[in-house]
Amino acid sequence: MADPHTDCARLIAQLLAERAVPRTAPLAQRALIDIDFRTEVERRLAESGLRLLANPFAEHLAVAVHHEAEQAVFGQGTTWLNNNFGLTRDGVALLVLLWALIILPKRERQWSREADQQSDMFGAAKPLPKSVAASHGIAESTLRADYADACGGWTRISMNLGILSRLGFIDRRNKIIYEGPLLDLALDYETLAPRLIDGALADLLATKSAAAVPPAPTFSAQAADTDTLVKNAADALKRDD
Repeated sequence: MADPHTDCARLIAQLLAERAVPRTAPLAQRALIDIDFRTEVERRLAESGLRLLANPFAEHLAVAVHHEAEQAVFGQGTTWLNNNFGLTRDGVALLVLLWALIILPKRERQWSREADQQSDMFGAAKPLPKSVAASHGIAESTLRADYADACGGWTRISMNLGILSRLGFIDRRNKIIYEGPLLDLALDYETLAPRLIDGALADLLATKSAAAVPPAPTFSAQAADTDTLVKNAADALKRDD
């Protein structure tokens, strides 16, 4: 019989080394179904100032700085650091934009499917659509045409896309930008979605469709200048005091 403590160490080491672990991996699956094993994993992470990221709508597990350790990690300098990936402010702005274009409509599709199951007597036989099925990509040509001016020009966007791809936030294939392992994990939906829709970037978000499954959100044609977009996107990522 496998030693649970050794397995805990193996899973944590894998999470730290690989940034994200597919939920289909044996130890990841165990963390999702074995409450004792998961409790031990979370206890060990907490002792190191970390927490487990396990989103039922995402296809990977990851780790993040624990909320109680965020002040010590991000607030040591004169300003609050917006990330620990070394992203510049325009990189964070592009990350938030891609999250809004990919994850928001993905979550709408997943929730819509879940609502259909609740009203369908045979809904239990229809599993929640996986991320790969519900998540749609964004064409780089569309990003360039619609948002290049607001995000500092295509050269800057292209450079940041390469950085976000290497970090695991996005996956670029055949000129299409897809969700990466960390995009739906590293940015907290419950915190960020209201700030994008009703808060910091509300002036950039178009009115949502009244259809049952809304299309991917778009931004108003009169986009804010680059400095405003960058500032608002960075502010949207900051936690409330």
